[in-house]
Amino acid sequence: MPREITPRQDHRCDSRRGGTVSVLDFHLHFRIEQDPATRDLSGGQFSCADHDEQAQRRRTEQVAEQSRRWRRAWDFPDPQPDPDRTWQDEADLWLAELDQHGIAHAVFVTGCGDEQVAELVQRAPDRFSGMANLRDLTAPDAAEKLARAIDEHGLRGLKLFAPLLPHRIDDPAADPVWRVAADRGIPVLIHFGHCGSSGGVAHNAHIEPAWLEPVAKRFPGIPFVIPHFGVQHVQQVLFLCWACPNVLVDTSGSNQWVRWMPYKLTLEDLFRRCYETIGPERIVFGSDSSWFPRGYCYRYLADQLRVCHEMGMPEADLRAIFGGNAARLLGIPDFARGTT
Repeated sequence: MPREITPRQDHRCDSRRGGTVSVLDFHLHFRIEQDPATRDLSGGQFSCADHDEQAQRRRTEQVAEQSRRWRRAWDFPDPQPDPDRTWQDEADLWLAELDQHGIAHAVFVTGCGDEQVAELVQRAPDRFSGMANLRDLTAPDAAEKLARAIDEHGLRGLKLFAPLLPHRIDDPAADPVWRVAADRGIPVLIHFGHCGSSGGVAHNAHIEPAWLEPVAKRFPGIPFVIPHFGVQHVQQVLFLCWACPNVLVDTSGSNQWVRWMPYKLTLEDLFRRCYETIGPERIVFGSDSSWFPRGYCYRYLADQLRVCHEMGMPEADLRAIFGGNAARLLGIPDFARGTT
């Protein structure tokens, strides 16, 4: 049975200017270490070509150490999977995290399959939404799977990892999937750019967001959202947004990929460039929260709110970026009035 929830009077974050912002987080992952769609994103999809176990073990250790250094820099604990923790227990942990940090609504973009995500949402439908996931858009049953996820399971969007697909995003064989998305009016969240943490995918033939242009132009009714500001392909994303008004960005994650760019780039630079070009109505907040005991990444939200305040954004733009835009994309009409 779903946990009985006593709603707070107000799930909002203090905007530090005398007002408040109802936060709808567009980008979280559920049970990321157990989901076939996400568990290999740290580089596990690669192995040494000559099956050298010693070399593979050494590579694994080096990747793990680099990830540990990143967590230490951010003062994050190491992941601690609990084999005795049920998915219901973890769902309740997320509810407690949302309450603690004043997050009104969370969208889980992955979660061990469409049926599991649907069960998660049903546990707290006023606080959780979910997205479907496809790993091959050209599969004969892909469009049917998406239609079932939306129509029967009540999911509100589609999440894809372009670098992990067996085809490019503009493959014509994917058109039946795009037609389902267009007919249902759902947002499609597509990860482009480097994929995973240390040791993940840095480049392949499917990784660049520029390939989305013909799809976005042929299906102008689909809102395509590119997370993490497009990662290392931020210039491609900006020009894609210029060419296609139905392309948006999400802000999720630490965005520490900027440290690997060959020129100086900061979180403020990313916000300012997007705000000045595509405008606040096409910027969607996400945290990319995903594992315990770290829990909800409130630090990411605080950093992004600080940047937006320092840019002098009006309250209306803050409300759009940190909740209103996502509510519009997901079809949650009462979000602005505090009910979901």
